[in-house]
Amino acid sequence: MADTSDTRTPAQIEADIRRRREVLAETLDEIGVRVHPKTIVGDAKAKVVSNIDQTLGRAYVGVNKVVSDVKAQFVDEEGAPRLERIVPIAVVAVGLVGLLALGTRRRRG
Repeated sequence: MADTSDTRTPAQIEADIRRRREVLAETLDEIGVRVHPKTIVGDAKAKVVSNIDQTLGRAYVGVNKVVSDVKAQFVDEEGAPRLERIVPIAVVAVGLVGLLALGTRRRRG
């Protein structure tokens, strides 16, 4: 059974009702802000930007590692070039450019 004996005065009951209305009004205002389209769009944009930032960060780290690995193939720990690796690649590159130039020259002539 419900207890119907309330020892509060009418003024106390009215004050309690007023406080509960204020809390309810604040809660409804907060819900209104949360479900407002601008809030939803703003939250979605923030999530997308965060995901893009994370993806770009991971991509940057990955590219930086690849660049460092490639650089390590052509430069020693002190920063001096490794000629034993650079010279053969340069010779192959010059040869390819020469072959391309000859092929272009023959087609025109």
